Amino acid sequence: MVMRGMIAGALAALLATTFAACAVEPAAAPEPEATATPAAGSSSASPSASPSATPTPSPSAKPKPEPKPSPTTGPRLFGKGDSGDDVRDLQARLKQIGWFNAGVTGFYGNVTTEAVSGFQAKRGIAVTGFVDQTTLDRLHAMTREPTEAELTNAPPPVPAGKLDPRCLTGRVMCIDKSTSVLRWVVDGTVQTSVEVRFGSQELPTREGRFSVFAKSRDHVSSIYKTPMPFAMFFSGGQAVHYSPDFAANGYNGASHGCVNVRDYAAITSLYDQVKIGDGVVIYWS
Repeated sequence: MVMRGMIAGALAALLATTFAACAVEPAAAPEPEATATPAAGSSSASPSASPSATPTPSPSAKPKPEPKPSPTTGPRLFGKGDSGDDVRDLQARLKQIGWFNAGVTGFYGNVTTEAVSGFQAKRGIAVTGFVDQTTLDRLHAMTREPTEAELTNAPPPVPAGKLDPRCLTGRVMCIDKSTSVLRWVVDGTVQTSVEVRFGSQELPTREGRFSVFAKSRDHVSSIYKTPMPFAMFFSGGQAVHYSPDFAANGYNGASHGCVNVRDYAAITSLYDQVKIGDGVVIYWS
C-alpha cells in the first residue's frame, strides 16, 4: 500500500509539472501602431497633405504722370491794333510758312491775330494772339528775311507765254489760262501784263474769241451780290474785273466764271484803255 501510494504521488507530481509547462502564456501580439494625426498647425503633416496656397501679391498702382506745365507768356511786344514795320515784317514771315494768306498791310488786325494764334498753338507756345519774345524768336528761326517785294506785296514777275495768233491783230485782251496771265495787246505789241484767276470746275471761264460788249466801273453782281469793280463784260455775265478776294486770298479761291484781276492800279488803267468792241481771247498756250 505504501508503494502504491508512493507511485501515485510521483505520477501526480509529473503531471503537474507537465501542465505547468504547457500553461505558459504566449507573448501578447504587438498592437498595430496608430497613425498619429498631426494637430492643427503642426509641422509634421503627412506628405499627401495639400500645400497651403501662396498669396498673390496685389499689383502696385501705376504712378500718375505729372501734368505738363502750361506754357508761360512773355511780355507783349506788339499785337492787335498796332501798325508799322514790325507788323509788316511779321505778316511777311507768317506768309512764308503759310500762316498768313492776306496782303501784307503793316496793320495788326483780326486776320493777323488769328494767324499768330494758330502759329502759337502749333508750336506749343501760349496762345495769346499777340507777339511775345518766344513767338518772335520761333518765327525768326523758321523764316528768312523778307524781300522788298514780300513787304510791299509787289506781284512776282509775269511769266512769259506764247501769244495766240488771234491776239496779233487789233486791240485784244489776250488771256492765257496756262500761265494765268492777261496781256493787253495792241497790234501785236504787249502793253500791259497782269496776273488773273479763273472760274472753278463747276463754273469755268469760257474759252474762245469774244468782244467787250459792256463796261461798268462800280458793278455789283445781280446773282451773287458781290462787287465787280471795273467790269468789262465779254460773254453773258462773265467779265474781266477787279477782285478783292483774289487780292486777299490769291489762288486759294476761284471766281464764278469771270476773269479776276488783283492788281488794283493795273485794272484801273486797263479799264480806261479798253473800249466797247475790243477783242477778248481766252486760250491755253
